[in-house]
Amino acid sequence: MTTQTTSQVQARRGDDRRSDVCIVGNGAIAKTTALGLSQAGHSVTLLMPPARAAADGASSSGGEKPWDVRVYALNHTAHQLLSSLKVWGALDMGRVAPVDAMDVQGDGEKGGQLGFDAFGAHAGTLAWIVEDSNLNGALDAALRFAQNVQVVHGRALRLTCGQDGAAVQLEEGGRIDAQLVIGADGRDSWVRGQCDIGIDYRSYHQRAIVANFSCEKPHHNVAHQWFTCKEGIVALLPLPGNKVSLVWSAPETLADTIMNESLGELAIRLGEYADDKLGLLKPLQPEAVKALPLALVRPHAITAPHVALVGDAAHAVHPLAGHGMNLGFGDVVDLLKVIGARDAHHGIGDERVLARYARARKEDVLLMQLATDGLERLFSANLEPLRVARNLGLNLLDKLPLVKRRLIAHAMGR
Repeated sequence: MTTQTTSQVQARRGDDRRSDVCIVGNGAIAKTTALGLSQAGHSVTLLMPPARAAADGASSSGGEKPWDVRVYALNHTAHQLLSSLKVWGALDMGRVAPVDAMDVQGDGEKGGQLGFDAFGAHAGTLAWIVEDSNLNGALDAALRFAQNVQVVHGRALRLTCGQDGAAVQLEEGGRIDAQLVIGADGRDSWVRGQCDIGIDYRSYHQRAIVANFSCEKPHHNVAHQWFTCKEGIVALLPLPGNKVSLVWSAPETLADTIMNESLGELAIRLGEYADDKLGLLKPLQPEAVKALPLALVRPHAITAPHVALVGDAAHAVHPLAGHGMNLGFGDVVDLLKVIGARDAHHGIGDERVLARYARARKEDVLLMQLATDGLERLFSANLEPLRVARNLGLNLLDKLPLVKRRLIAHAMGR
């Protein structure tokens, strides 16, 4: 196939396309997968929803671009992958904050405490806080110069799989034929549904409330997290300067109340937790807040004939550990590794290749699912014996440096 840089087209009737891989999705995991496979020499069609007019992210007066309320705590696996794809260097590093330490608090007046730091983990930093818009902007820039990638804007209608490959039929007409179709289309994955892959679903009856604040005291690149019982899990993540990003996994009733209040009132609520460590919080301007429903989604499989799932399509976990996006990047790393190591006579959509990918992801994903779901169950139980036990557990773990080091190394992707 002739090498060419990325083209973007609108799907039209009669436009049939063929490539090695068709990726369905428009988020960071879909774009990263497209870049990784194209750089490995495969032709890629990236199917995205119909293009919409972009909102103006900068202020009309030419001031600082508003801070995105969606942020990710990217670990070393994500950092290494994005660096290898020449994406990390394209980020606006002035809007990236390192996490040098974590401070975890239990519930109640005598709540347990657990701390992690980069020095104890023998690392330069634990993670990096990156805005969704910053990450996607860097990926979009890299995609514009990617070889053998075609971005098609259209709506998927039907997925069919045969002996030699798969085909995605589009609502606008035309289809995309590929040896491998990758579902990177989120928690409610259309690709997964087309493959009749069942799921285990558990609603947490919580919503993640996300917003940004300035803080009176310097945060020293420390991420703070409070495990409460009745009010859910509160996390304040460092942003550059004296700014923090809130991720509050709040029970639905409390979430409704918070979303009906002003951000100033939300800042007062947060003062109960943050005043001692961060001082007075003030909403960043222009004010912005979102609430995202939380659920555990465990598909019964992450592959089907000529199909692989990555990212939230393959697993959706509670955000208390901040590793949902990192699991997705881990999917991309293992998929690229398995495809790159396959025998020459096996196509990229071969069932044996995809079976190796499923095996490679099984342990890492299962451990994260068990850890996040187990912690959510443990800290949401309003029983005094459990409250005492979990606080004692945090304090005990804090005094076991070898165990702490192994835990943090796993979380860092090392």
